[in-house]
Formats: sequence, structure tokens, C-alpha cells
Amino acid sequence: MDSEDLKRDAAAGSQTAADWLRAEIEDSLDEDYELELSPPDLTGELAKVYKSAHPQALDRLGYFRELLRLQSELIKLQNWVAHRKEKVVVLFEGRDAAGKGGVIKRISQRLNPRIVRVVALPAPSDREKTQWYFQRYVPHLPAGGEIVLFDRSWYNRAGVERVMGFAKPDEVEQFFEDVPEFERMLARSGIRLVKYWFSITDEEQQMRFMMRIHDPLKQWKLSPMDLQSRVRWEQYTKAKEDMFARTSIPEAPWYIVEGNDKKRARLNCISHLLSLIPYEDVPYEEITLPERVFNPEYERQTLPSELYVPQRY
Repeated sequence: MDSEDLKRDAAAGSQTAADWLRAEIEDSLDEDYELELSPPDLTGELAKVYKSAHPQALDRLGYFRELLRLQSELIKLQNWVAHRKEKVVVLFEGRDAAGKGGVIKRISQRLNPRIVRVVALPAPSDREKTQWYFQRYVPHLPAGGEIVLFDRSWYNRAGVERVMGFAKPDEVEQFFEDVPEFERMLARSGIRLVKYWFSITDEEQQMRFMMRIHDPLKQWKLSPMDLQSRVRWEQYTKAKEDMFARTSIPEAPWYIVEGNDKKRARLNCISHLLSLIPYEDVPYEEITLPERVFNPEYERQTLPSELYVPQRY
């Protein structure tokens, strides 16, 4: 084989690699796009009303470009946290259907689950109800080199438990007395604590609940507590205002994310989170793919056909 043949083979191999990489990127973007698609069973009339209420939507391509840029910065943050053995906790609270889950999904989407964990605890068990209130949250706090995202947190006591009567007034009062010191203890231990509250208007929440009711892919998101949040809107507002006044401390202030526009809320929240932490590029060893080792004595066995997933598509 002469030098020209080698050049042609190298060019062909390079083109094949480029095509493969392009296909991988397109597949990743398709996954993002799938999350953005309108629900298939959403009625045309409801979709029209929703669109009219959101006339200035972000350009889809521009949104994805900025999201991917921010996600690349999140990877740098993740690497810095792992390298420096930092500990980060981010709390996501707010109105039902305000978009907390969507932001959490975009933050964790491209990160290492061994470094970045999402914690969404169920209702406390009978045993947990007899524990010190913060006890069931403590085991989920990060060790060095970890980031924990709480999809709702110990602030359940200041919100749903208070409004729905699951906690007695004296228990709520004890919480307000304890939580500032609890969070100061976290800060003194080296944990970076960030608290976000997602806010939407009364009308926007009603619209999103209606969309969930008419979309079988999202009906699971509607719980009895969600429906009660519509009935008790004003009670939740008063509870939120009280919570801000009593728990926004210098070591862990509250930050409000305007959530009426989902895409803007995602970009704004991620950008703000990145701005709070002084991360930087960290040194890393260049990765090289090792040569495949071949054993001439090894013969691959034919596996039974029933082990394979049927090729239906």
C-alpha cells in the first residue's frame, strides 16, 4: 500500500468518525427536542390559548444553543467540585407546576450521577414523623466532591405541611426557630447552600394544571396536594412571605426565579447558579484510547436467540 492509499484510508476514516460524531450530537439534540414537543393529546383550543398567553417565546435554536453552553459550564463546575472536594446543596422550592422539575432535569441532564444527585423524598413514614425534623434530610447531604439537588426540602414544613395542617402550629414555630441555625451549621461545615423559589402567576398555574389534566403523559404529575394548592392559593402566598421573612439569612438567602416562561426560567436559574460559585478549569490528564488486545485462542460463543431483544423497529 503506497502513501496515496494511506492518505485516502485516513481521509475515509476521518469522514466516518465525523459522521458518527454528528449522528451522536443529533441524537442528543433530538432527546432535548422530545422534551419540548407539545403533548400529543392536548386539545387544539387549549394549545391556542396557551400560545396566545406566551407571545414572545425564545427562539428555539437560540434557546438550545444557550442551554448547551450553560450545560458545558455545569460540567466545568462539576469537575471543579470533584477536584476541590467542594460540597454544594441546591434547594428547589416554589409553587406547584412552576417549573422546578424542568430546571433540575436540565442541570443534571449531562452531569455525572455519581457526583450530582437529585433528592426527591416521599412523604415521611410513621417512624420518620417521630424523628428530629431535619433527621431524614441529613443522610442525603453531600460529602466532599458532591452536588445535591433537593426537589423540595426541609421547607415542606413552612409550606405544604403548614398550609394543609400536617404540622401543628408549635411545630411550625419550632421549625422557624431551628432552620436558620441548622443552615448556619451547614455553612460552617463547608457546604455551599443555595435556595431557589420558583414563582408563577395564578393564571399561569391554572393553565399548566389544565394542560396536565388533558395530557395523559403528564397526569401523573397531578396529586391531591397540587389540586389543593389551587384552592389555597392565598394561604400559600402568606406562608411563602412569612418563610422569606424568617429564613432568608446572609449565609443562605432566598433567590426568586420568575417561572412563567419555562425556557427563560431554566436559562436564568442555571446562569445564576453558575455565577454564585467561583469554579474554574481544573487540570486533567489527556485521554487516549488504548489499543485493543486480541487473544488468538479466544473463540466467541454463539448465544441463544432468546437472549436478544426482538428487532421490532
